[in-house]
Amino acid sequence: MTATAAETASKRMRWAGHGLSTLVILFLLMDAAMKLLRLPVVLDTTAQIGWPAASVVPLGIILLICTALYALPRTAVLGAVLLTAYLGGTVATHARIGSPLFSHTLFGVYLGIMLWGGLYLRDDRLRGLIPYRR
Repeated sequence: MTATAAETASKRMRWAGHGLSTLVILFLLMDAAMKLLRLPVVLDTTAQIGWPAASVVPLGIILLICTALYALPRTAVLGAVLLTAYLGGTVATHARIGSPLFSHTLFGVYLGIMLWGGLYLRDDRLRGLIPYRR
């Protein structure tokens, strides 16, 4: 591959990564906002999964901070690690209460794959750390 073709491929990867990361960020910001606003649907769902209603706002704050760290290029990897832990908690919670596997329990895994995939595509350093080989 020529230098120009490699640069074009790299630009496409970065744009795809930013697009994927933007989708994840928007979803997580919406989730955090719903928690911070203590919407009835959030309070009802929180009770259904066995968490106290008082945990909604602190979880929203944690999610907002982690998402902000992920959105900023300098702290994106730290944000991704923290969000992975947060999403692991969602998977564990849904597994504990016996939620449907593919729609509820694994949703945090799907989001985590998108989160890391977006970061992988937009961050040259991460691609250097975890190279893709044919």
